[in-house]
Amino acid sequence: MEGGGFFPLGGDPEDILRGLREFAESQSESVKEAQREQFATLTLSTAVELTAAALKQIEPAGGPDEQAIVLRDAMRVLFPEAVALVSAARQGFMREQ
Repeated sequence: MEGGGFFPLGGDPEDILRGLREFAESQSESVKEAQREQFATLTLSTAVELTAAALKQIEPAGGPDEQAIVLRDAMRVLFPEAVALVSAARQGFMREQ
């Protein structure tokens, strides 16, 4: 076998293995990044959907001022929960970047 060494592709087996290992590592990082982005996107979407669903359940009565008070009270409960979900999503985006 000329110049090709013992592999039909040629080259040093150590170099081939090193190249394969580097390729596998880069693919693994790409997959991890895509998973982090998907998690963050789903978390943000969930925060929006849950907030919207909760607000739809509220049936404020009375005049505009009374309705505003009811909605503000609801948001006092909902907003911290939405912020917690968005914070989790942000951590998913920021992790290991």
